[in-house]
Amino acid sequence: MRKLLIVSLLIIPFCLSGQTRWKVQTDGSIRWEVKEDLPHFDHIEMSGEQVSTVLRYGVKSDGSFSLERSMVWPMLRTIPNNTHASLMQKYAIDIPSLLTVNGGTLQNEKVESISLNGILTVVSGYKLPVAVEITREIFPSTTLPMLCERYSVKNNSGRPVTLTVPVQKTVYTTDAAKGVEGSYTITIAIQNNGVFELKPGESVRFYVYISGNPGNQVTASPDIDKEFTARSAFVKQMWSSLVFESPDETLNKMFAFAKIRASESIYRTSGGLMHGPGGESYYAAIWANDQAEYVGPFFPYLGYKTGNEASFNAYQHFARFMNADYKPIPSSIIAEGKDIWNGAGDRGDAAMIAYGAARYALVRGDKTESEKLWPLIEWCLEYCRRKVNNEGVVTSDSDELEGRFPAGKANLCTSTLYYDALLSASFLGKDLGKNGSQLTSYRKDAEKLRTAINRYFEANINGFETYRYYDGNTVLRSWICMPLVTGITERARGTIDALFSPVLWTKDGLLTQAGSETFWDRSTLYALRGVFAAGETEKALNYLSYYAGQRLLGEHVPYAIEAWPEGSQRHLSAESGLFCRIITEGIFGIRPEGLSSFSLTPRLPSEWPEISLNKVNGFNSSFSINISREKDKIRVVVTDSVNKKIVNKLIRDGESVKVNL
Repeated sequence: MRKLLIVSLLIIPFCLSGQTRWKVQTDGSIRWEVKEDLPHFDHIEMSGEQVSTVLRYGVKSDGSFSLERSMVWPMLRTIPNNTHASLMQKYAIDIPSLLTVNGGTLQNEKVESISLNGILTVVSGYKLPVAVEITREIFPSTTLPMLCERYSVKNNSGRPVTLTVPVQKTVYTTDAAKGVEGSYTITIAIQNNGVFELKPGESVRFYVYISGNPGNQVTASPDIDKEFTARSAFVKQMWSSLVFESPDETLNKMFAFAKIRASESIYRTSGGLMHGPGGESYYAAIWANDQAEYVGPFFPYLGYKTGNEASFNAYQHFARFMNADYKPIPSSIIAEGKDIWNGAGDRGDAAMIAYGAARYALVRGDKTESEKLWPLIEWCLEYCRRKVNNEGVVTSDSDELEGRFPAGKANLCTSTLYYDALLSASFLGKDLGKNGSQLTSYRKDAEKLRTAINRYFEANINGFETYRYYDGNTVLRSWICMPLVTGITERARGTIDALFSPVLWTKDGLLTQAGSETFWDRSTLYALRGVFAAGETEKALNYLSYYAGQRLLGEHVPYAIEAWPEGSQRHLSAESGLFCRIITEGIFGIRPEGLSSFSLTPRLPSEWPEISLNKVNGFNSSFSINISREKDKIRVVVTDSVNKKIVNKLIRDGESVKVNL
């Protein structure tokens, strides 16, 4: 019976593939052509170096547009200056309602389409007092503490119309007693106001901005067109670097969108560039999981200088807390680096940091940076070694879910991360010329730990020969995927069957724990990567294609989300980094093995003739990877930046290729 249920689930992706609300466009955007199925509302987060906004938007039953801007200024700190102390304000001004056309207000709005490509674009038609079309374009400034809006009004009637754009500038001053630096000034203003005579077919553009500044400062006459160009250039940069091409256009496009969200949420704080999760909660701060473990190791592949700088800065911040007594490193460094949060105790943070820092250093390929990171990696590994119990696995107070679900005294996640970190450190240390006996010890510790993981965590749960998440765990947990991610495959068959069984898999991805209603995308994303890595390519692709269709083109788009019901499926940033790593480390099977070397274990689905990953950065180089099918074998071609072939090899499915750049 279980096998029949699993087969029926494999059909799910194809059954739902034609029911998505959004469609991919030739210009790279996704668009919702608004015709029926109303009302519908959604939310999306967008960020720049000094601002973030969650746009809650949608179309009402009568066809009119709804918008609330939830503004966040991470560096305008409030009291108490804790994890959540960013200045936040919400505004729901309907700008078109302030206009007049031929002396009358616009009425009978019908939204025609909504598009997303790093910019929210809304096209609406109005019939009264005359036919006009308004296009809204909403986006954050890349560098200023400001949300920008461009409005284009087009005369669609057969006669001239008179449009009046009002003078408007509203200034809010916050309570000085609630700000770390006293009061803050928020300005909402309209630019290019006046009276415009529009002939049939003519249009005019005006602008709106919402800015936040310390004290009595204001953003002086911003150039919104220039900001639009900068935001568009950022999106173009994301879409022209680390380009994934496959026969699945939805998957290609979700990868492209994920690069935007993973990279935009970086804030220029007094403590340096800090990547932040977002979600109207987590800014100007770093976490051992989100930043050190999830997204830090991804940025070098993208070649995004700002991302690399933020990642290196995060590891350096954590390094401040190394100590001779081996007390835990804090889980989070908050308030622009001025304070810490450690409310869940030791979550296995040292294993997270060692795993992420070692992989980041290897892929970055910068020997100088690696030397600076080595003491942190070394310290974290020693910390973990000292936490190994009599059964040979690593103990901790909790895990990255911070007590939301039980994790026992030793959990599977922490031990597998430590295992992978030991291997990465042995690779990195060799290229840095570190002590040979120390590196040998790391490899031996990894071998012993692998044996201990399989012995300590092995269990039959719900009829599946898989893993328990901790001693005493009797129900399936989504994090049983972690051994697969780190190359521990002894119990792969039972684990994969368990992950994709109706006990854990739902239309929203993996349940955190069987029998609950809670899902966190991060474990789903890790699981999909792990299943590819374990060689179950066809099964992994079925579920990945379904997942991408839902997240990119379904009812809540266009990014990976954090969780539900907690946070109402916020678009936290690092999850998009985890999605990208399904492609780089899952489908292409990239495993860093040196500052200029890696192994490839590509997973080419049987129905795909070819895939490529172009303009890859990393290992102090730039290169492209092409994987194609030749009869019953796979052709692997790696070319450098001038299209010179570095590797050109025919391999069997599941075989690995060593690449030296």
